[in-house]
Amino acid sequence: MSEEKRDYKETLNLPKTSFPMRGNLPKKEKEILEKWEEIDLYRKVLEKKDKSKKYVLHDGPPYANGHIHIGHALNKVLKDIIVKSRAMAGYFTPYVPGWDCHGLPIERAVFQKLKKRKDEVDPVEVRKKCREYAENWIKIQKEEFIRLGVMGDWKNPYITMKPRYQADILRELAKFYGKGLVYRAKKPVYWCPNCTTALAEAEIEYKDETSKSIYVKFEIKDKNFPEKSYFVIWTTTPWTLPANVAVILHPELEYQLLKDEETGEHYIITTTLVKEFEEKTKKKLTPVKTFKGKELEKVKYQHPFVDREGFAILADFVSDETGTGVVHSAPGHGEEDYIAAKGYDLPVLAPVDDYGRFTEEAPEWLQGMKIWKANDIIIERLKEIGHLMLVEEINHSYPHCWRCKKPVIFRATPQWFIALDKGKPTLRETALSEIKKVKWIPEWGEIRISNMVEQRPDWCISRQRIWGVPIVAFYCKNCGKLIATKEIADYVADIFERESADAWYEKEARELLPEGFSCPECGGTEFKKEMDILDVWFDSGSSHAAVLERREELSWPADMYLEGSDQHRGWFQASLLESCGTRGKAPYKSVLTHGFTLDQQGRKMSKSLGNVIPPQDVIKQFGADILRLWVSSENFTEDVRISNEILKQIADVYRKIRNTMRFILGNLSDFDPEKDTVPFSEMEEIDRWALTRFSGLKKEIIKHYEDFKFNRIYRLVYNYCATELSATYLDILKDTLYCELPDSKKRRSAQTAIYIIIRELTKLLAPILSFTMEEVYSHIPGKKEESVFIEEFKGEIPEEKKLLPVWEKLIKVKSLVNKATETARAEKLIGHSLEAAVTVYADGDLYQLLKKYEKELPYIFITSKATVKPIEEAPETAIEDAEIIKRAKVSLNKASGKKCERCWMYSEDVGKDPEYPDVCPRCATVLRELDKGEE
Repeated sequence: MSEEKRDYKETLNLPKTSFPMRGNLPKKEKEILEKWEEIDLYRKVLEKKDKSKKYVLHDGPPYANGHIHIGHALNKVLKDIIVKSRAMAGYFTPYVPGWDCHGLPIERAVFQKLKKRKDEVDPVEVRKKCREYAENWIKIQKEEFIRLGVMGDWKNPYITMKPRYQADILRELAKFYGKGLVYRAKKPVYWCPNCTTALAEAEIEYKDETSKSIYVKFEIKDKNFPEKSYFVIWTTTPWTLPANVAVILHPELEYQLLKDEETGEHYIITTTLVKEFEEKTKKKLTPVKTFKGKELEKVKYQHPFVDREGFAILADFVSDETGTGVVHSAPGHGEEDYIAAKGYDLPVLAPVDDYGRFTEEAPEWLQGMKIWKANDIIIERLKEIGHLMLVEEINHSYPHCWRCKKPVIFRATPQWFIALDKGKPTLRETALSEIKKVKWIPEWGEIRISNMVEQRPDWCISRQRIWGVPIVAFYCKNCGKLIATKEIADYVADIFERESADAWYEKEARELLPEGFSCPECGGTEFKKEMDILDVWFDSGSSHAAVLERREELSWPADMYLEGSDQHRGWFQASLLESCGTRGKAPYKSVLTHGFTLDQQGRKMSKSLGNVIPPQDVIKQFGADILRLWVSSENFTEDVRISNEILKQIADVYRKIRNTMRFILGNLSDFDPEKDTVPFSEMEEIDRWALTRFSGLKKEIIKHYEDFKFNRIYRLVYNYCATELSATYLDILKDTLYCELPDSKKRRSAQTAIYIIIRELTKLLAPILSFTMEEVYSHIPGKKEESVFIEEFKGEIPEEKKLLPVWEKLIKVKSLVNKATETARAEKLIGHSLEAAVTVYADGDLYQLLKKYEKELPYIFITSKATVKPIEEAPETAIEDAEIIKRAKVSLNKASGKKCERCWMYSEDVGKDPEYPDVCPRCATVLRELDKGEE
């Protein structure tokens, strides 16, 4: 043997693993999905759990009308991380995904293809096409969500257009009927003239617009005022003037009657705004008299261009910050105006039709005209008749339709409402009380939704569309009596469950009523159906009843609802009001909200900016696990940023984690946990320390899962893999793993430690890096389950806590040595750290500790030699760094002797063994044993 040139690399225990360095995630993830489908992973996970220990995250249904976007990915991955982490914590975690299918966006898409208006179509045909449209997108979105690695009951999701769900929606409405909380009234609501329907507040988007604002004088008709006296109003919506029936003043504001000496006219405006008014109109006004607003109550005036008198009313919402402090009031076009006018029994006029055109109730010269065009016409008319005082442009935030993106109006039309302030306790009071019992994450969610519920008007639940669940109500053709009862609604609900809500359009009224039914008012037997449908927020808000209460594997209330922060006014609120109205309780125990997705510069994603990042593109380039890792890296309770640059950084972090796992797997290729495991008490001290440290990490990670602090898990794991494992523990371990006898106790001790670490770390990371950890899990030696997700976090890691402070100091000294070797490398004194011989100088307890470990220090420092001396012997050139460790210094020299061709350490004893002349004595001993084994 001594005469031959031996290839010592053949004798090293170098990593051997089929776990590839490159993940090739786009391809590998698809293979893993096929495996999950084949073994029916979702069912298998649930079968292993105790059903008495449930955790139910109720899925807020996305809308079925397009490919999923990055916001969907953020939402669904967050839900998946929570469901999986709870499952691996031992909970029974059924997850039933759902889809919201009714409503305007789908109906609009169908009408665009039909190229017809609502009054030109067969409702049954439209509903059929809407259903087909939704079914197509459900299929596409389902595949896209599954591709993200989201585990759930994809074979049996809940879908709001299914007959049973439609029936349950109606049964929930029936409960409101039974409590007397549903009423029909002519009230102003958000109305989209383009989509021709009422809209909920959650369906409104605000955009900045430039509009014309005008100052108009309304002539006072009261003998207590001089001739040519006027209320001066200011408005940004001239088109609402035909519906004016009052002017509103604040009861406590001070108003002045002011004389224009040039014209002899008198004007009433609030004192605070007199100076600004004079500057804008270039008028010199003389104060005549001062009033409190309440003194002007009921003062009459003449409408400037309609033959109608109005009078002054009072309300606290009037402000003296802009305009004149005198508000033009059209109760048919404003919520606050409507409320104020109710106390004075004023008429609610809204001379505008469904399409935003003036009706016959408006002046003849406006009839048939679109309201937006009418603004300029009305301004011109006011100018002609001498009632226009000033026109100016104003930038303000104006409501727009969430779907067509066009401006909306407030318009009084007959609508259906759920009363929030009727009964005792009222629905509003119950909801506000229940909000306090819910855990809101983050905490500000409680204040946000409380303010919204406190201030919101009654819930407008009607829509003037076709695609949805009809409001089941009838009108007697003989006497006009409205019939909307719990019993009738429940009766029709049974029909819907058998035949779907299409039955409302396919059957005559008499076929939908119980046999022999007659009008309770006049005994009539002929009825007309209500043709409004329910607000889609009522649809999705009923999901707690149609899903949580209906599905045996689920439970009510849900443990968690999780959606974007916009859902405080959307699904969270609709669900809360629906549940509090029918059951007196919130449908959820906790609510977690996430922010919106922005680009790297913090801008909203938009096609026009070219900054949209479809999740499908990310998956094709990087794989779904990179997207999942990105989700975990962000503080999702705020708005989160994503870009290709950010994803590349995430991919770098992923590679560090993957390569750490690969190194460990390679060094477990000959390890059989059943026979090679070393008991903790017999393990090497460094391995006991590593397991103790990992035990603490495991507890931290589990706690962060419980608290939904996934970004802290991300940072912990990255720092652990990059620093504590790769750069410290595994780096130190290489000598043991590569150079000791394969079955030596020292090497088996190291393998035992890294086996436990990778087994447990794989489980801990599975909820986040689901595909990669499944792949890693398949390569871990020993007995295991079919999938990592059937595993659980439980199981204590053995600890020896007294080692923590000891090794903390040793690692700090190692960091100081690393600094010294880096300096020497920069100065070309050495190449590899194994070319160095270091001397560490210390005093006190640190000196005693280092002396105790002196023989181990070369392996810890990864140098060929290490000596410990008192600090007073340190040369002036010795390196120190108090930020790393105090009272310690390091000096470094080039190691003497020859390099061992096997372990690469330098020793003066290399060459003394004639049989193995190129290695050190330790390696010669190992080689001799290996050669014996080959014989």
